[in-house]
Amino acid sequence: MIKVKMKKISKYLMAAMCVAALGLSATSYIKVNAAGSHLSAAPAGQPVDLTYAAEKALPAVVHIKYVQNSKVQMVEVESDPFGGFFSDPFGFFGNPGGGGTQKVPRRTQKKTATGSGVIISPDGYIVTNNHVVEGADELTVTLNDNREFSARIIGTDKDTDLALIKVDGKNLPTLPIGDSDKATVGEWVIAVGNPFGLNSTVTAGIISAKARTLRANGVESFIQTDAAINAGNSGGALVNTQGELIGINAMLYSQTGSYSGYGFAIPTTIMNKVVADLKQYGTVQRALLGIRGTDVHDYIDQEKEKGNEVDLGTNEGVYVAEVEENGAGADAGLEKGDIITSVDGKKVTKFAELAEVMASKRPGDKLTVTYLHNKSKNTKTVTLKNAQGNTKVVKNADIDVLGADFRPVTSQQKQQLEIQYGLEVVKVSGGKMKEAGIPKGFIIQNVNDTPMKTVDDLQDVVKKASTSREPVLIIKGLYPTGKRGYFAIEVSE
Repeated sequence: MIKVKMKKISKYLMAAMCVAALGLSATSYIKVNAAGSHLSAAPAGQPVDLTYAAEKALPAVVHIKYVQNSKVQMVEVESDPFGGFFSDPFGFFGNPGGGGTQKVPRRTQKKTATGSGVIISPDGYIVTNNHVVEGADELTVTLNDNREFSARIIGTDKDTDLALIKVDGKNLPTLPIGDSDKATVGEWVIAVGNPFGLNSTVTAGIISAKARTLRANGVESFIQTDAAINAGNSGGALVNTQGELIGINAMLYSQTGSYSGYGFAIPTTIMNKVVADLKQYGTVQRALLGIRGTDVHDYIDQEKEKGNEVDLGTNEGVYVAEVEENGAGADAGLEKGDIITSVDGKKVTKFAELAEVMASKRPGDKLTVTYLHNKSKNTKTVTLKNAQGNTKVVKNADIDVLGADFRPVTSQQKQQLEIQYGLEVVKVSGGKMKEAGIPKGFIIQNVNDTPMKTVDDLQDVVKKASTSREPVLIIKGLYPTGKRGYFAIEVSE
């Protein structure tokens, strides 16, 4: 069985890290009262008892089996040196006898993998990683008590590497959701998941750092832990001593593919917003400040390497490298070279902390930004916007918005028009296709530079474009006569 490989992060961290041994005494420990204070101080040499946290977490952490069925795909191969006589004697797949390459059908192998997930509601909503479920044809969820369910995907978000799936169940065990903002460095946590196919595994450690940026996802502010996280732990739970979920395990730092010191979890402050948006809108409502930036400390180091002396008035915060025209940042008066020091009254020392706050916002929300301009402090409150520059709810457009029916081209059409793929417009009943003047019989070959081989390909491109900064489909194809045609369709509401 092929395991879900968790993302390897070595480029952005130091090459070697020490593995810390965790020893738990069986005869002497301090018990944590779940109803007591958030943190309980333990005398030196005596570890915290984590049995309560494990008892709460294990029933709510599930095993996810991923299946991608075998499919026939067209792949490019080298043409036969003898003119294709032995591999394609009649030239059905193009370029007969001419050397070079040609496209031939190949059946892919069935793929299986495993990961983890966390039940967050009694009616069967489960949070996991996007990379655990992406591309799956079948998902099977197995509970700690060995009950099995088929799952469907409610929504996914690549930028945060989160996904929400659903099983049809009632009174399922859940894990209470804690506030990751209250988690502190040095606090004891457990990681619960299914590493290497070993179901219901618990490892322990501490929070090693917060607001880590690894440049692996679009939105990041990871909790770093030395609790062992391995392949198969993806989508599992990071749990505090209160038995509360504070993060979704997502990555490990490794040069070998196995645990070697640190794992990384997506905090619940980000998870809560993503889950709520996927439930309500089907896609994440992402608010933008309209700037590009970096940690002040990193900017100063870069300038020193160039031999430049820098005095920004602070060594902490977010250095503004670029301000988007007409964005929320521009409305706040931000300019290149300014330093953001706090948002909504919360101190910001690095870019990941700003990203975490922004991940909890929606277009139309207000944000109070405090920043230094030429070392002078300024505070402005602005309205955040979406990627399209307004405050409207952004929805994934469905293929129905095009107002047409499609089917893959036939073998006869391929041969007649000398093409390898395409979607024929078999009916135009209204909508965007009619507005653009695309007729019945037109063959779509590429949309936004993506080959159109199946109707699912078109669906994917429409959804992606509808939530992008430029919600436009650039359609290229052929009329039945072979004449080429080009169209542009706007898919935003």
